Amino acid sequence: MRTSALLLLAFSSGCFAQTATLQSPNGNIKIIISDEQSTPTYSIDFKNKPVINNSALGFEFKQQAPFSEGFKITKTQDRTIDTQWQLPWGERQTVTDNHNEITVTFNKTQPQGGTFTVRFRAFNNGVGFRYEVPKQAGFDNIEITKELTEFAITNSNDATAWWIPARGWNRYEYIYNTTPLNDAALVHTPFTFKNKDGIHFSIHEAALVDYAAMVLNQRRPGTFQADLTPWSDGIAVKKQGAFTTPWRTIQMGESAVDLINSDIILNLNEPNKLGDVSWVKPGKYVGIWWGMHINTQTWGSGEKHGATTQTTKYYMDFAAQYGFDGVLVEGWNIGWDGDWFSNGDVFSFTQPYDDFDIAALTQYGKEKGVQLIGHHETSGSVSNYRNQMEDAFTLYEKSNVSQVKTGYVADGGNIKRIDENGIARHEWHDGQFMVNEYLYNVKLAAKHKISINTHEPIKDTGLRRTYPNWIAREGARGQEFNAWGTPPNPPEHVPMLAFTRMLAGPMDFTPGIFDMSFNGLGADTNRPQTTLAKQLALYVVLYSPIQMAADLPKNYLAKPDAFQFIQDVPTDWQKSIALDGEVGDFIVFARKERKSDKYSGNDWYLGAVTDEKARTMTVPLDFLEQGKKFEAQIYKDGQNAEWKNKPYDLTIEKRIVTASDKLTLELATSGGVAIRFKAL
Repeated sequence: MRTSALLLLAFSSGCFAQTATLQSPNGNIKIIISDEQSTPTYSIDFKNKPVINNSALGFEFKQQAPFSEGFKITKTQDRTIDTQWQLPWGERQTVTDNHNEITVTFNKTQPQGGTFTVRFRAFNNGVGFRYEVPKQAGFDNIEITKELTEFAITNSNDATAWWIPARGWNRYEYIYNTTPLNDAALVHTPFTFKNKDGIHFSIHEAALVDYAAMVLNQRRPGTFQADLTPWSDGIAVKKQGAFTTPWRTIQMGESAVDLINSDIILNLNEPNKLGDVSWVKPGKYVGIWWGMHINTQTWGSGEKHGATTQTTKYYMDFAAQYGFDGVLVEGWNIGWDGDWFSNGDVFSFTQPYDDFDIAALTQYGKEKGVQLIGHHETSGSVSNYRNQMEDAFTLYEKSNVSQVKTGYVADGGNIKRIDENGIARHEWHDGQFMVNEYLYNVKLAAKHKISINTHEPIKDTGLRRTYPNWIAREGARGQEFNAWGTPPNPPEHVPMLAFTRMLAGPMDFTPGIFDMSFNGLGADTNRPQTTLAKQLALYVVLYSPIQMAADLPKNYLAKPDAFQFIQDVPTDWQKSIALDGEVGDFIVFARKERKSDKYSGNDWYLGAVTDEKARTMTVPLDFLEQGKKFEAQIYKDGQNAEWKNKPYDLTIEKRIVTASDKLTLELATSGGVAIRFKAL
């Protein structure tokens, strides 16, 4: 660290407004913080054009006077950071953190006083800011009723937005809307939009800890206000003494892929707090899962029970033969019979069904070199889970389980907790109570050297940097909706996720369905609305350090040539580059494998997917190392491929390429291409 000599700081005093100005290292982004009319505000310019108009800062409280009017800037301090740090696993191995920072302190002298600081950081591809409220008289116990933070979008009438609604019956599992920005109402973040100049933006948050999640409420055209998900009693956030908020983030770039090629969210989180995390292992897994969704198996006991000792051994044999690290088993524990969705209180997290011998399977897995991947479904009854959590992780640690998929299936606003008086309360998945509950689960798991893959989660805000055992999450409409969703995920869904949900962090989408016809082909059935090549490309396009081969083993054995790509592709990367794309239309990704016991660290992979439109694109291979040759192993849509009736038409070819070459990619409707560049 060093004090910035390059930071442009303008601080003027007198009878008019005082302002502080901060620029990004490359000078493209400028933030202006002001106390005009004794009201804290900020605005942002991008390349000398306003993109965020004057926007409010501050809070309202239940007891104390608001932090809004009557505040003046009394102090500023600046610095520059230009450093690099290492991810233990991730999209890239080395992360660059280069930003300018200014802290601006606002004070109010009359009446009742009050002080707070806003810390701004300007990166070359966006902005982060957070509130830091010190301990002060009259603020020992704080109940925040509203955060006043605004995002006033310049020229919003000409902007396009891509979004999902907040606080509906569901959590984040919606098909994305494409609308004029002014038509977006109460929306989840990441919230992606594009202005009339083609500048792309994403508003989100980083380091969400002990605070309510922020959704965005468009109170008047173009002005979105932070809307904190409340407790069951209506209070947004409860604090004692000094507190710090999550970072509010605004990513921006001249192209859609600039949003993806950004590490702002990770850089705004604290470094690893767990110490040695060599026990956190990226990898691939299979599982007793898809059969329940297509009704060939059941979670509960009976003739079709999926989670049996015999079936698990079969999956372990398959995993061992084809190089998978683990076998996920859902439905192994007491509680799945009957209406489990609505009665999470009956789940036991230590007692298996009679036909599931966890001790025998632990031993069998050790012999095969394959781990059980654990599963804890709560159905939203989090107090029942909390009471058993220590015993559950102790059992799993004893059983050689190092990864656990947790589930919080419950309608929005229906997470059940038992308060200190024994009364059942119902909370949102993204309120302060559950923000803390999810993190408690992750921290306790770390004590048992267990990694957590959270389903029905709180949104990702980059905490995997601080707690690297939080290895993946769901938090969007996943593959299972293709089995029974109404409607299934549309062709644009994946190229939409790449520029929205995936900006937050890894997603356990569960790709790799090879049988598209379990309900018949055509456009009007529940099935993946993709070609086979697109299912392969998902392993590169949708990042997760743990990737599932989600289909039934027999379906992979029926298509061994295509299955080879899933066996080859890694899940941990040295470099990742979004090469080209448009929101909801298409995306092209290149990634270089990270060196490990299984991978040389020399090979590259490429994935490209499109929406319902067939398209041809030319991709320069200049991301490859100069002077080296690679064998391009190409899995692409066949000449007659189209997703509705001919999804299996797949062509596999090989050619020698170098960094000076270009590849022409022809993608069918809802098609894709997956390529391994094997270093020679």
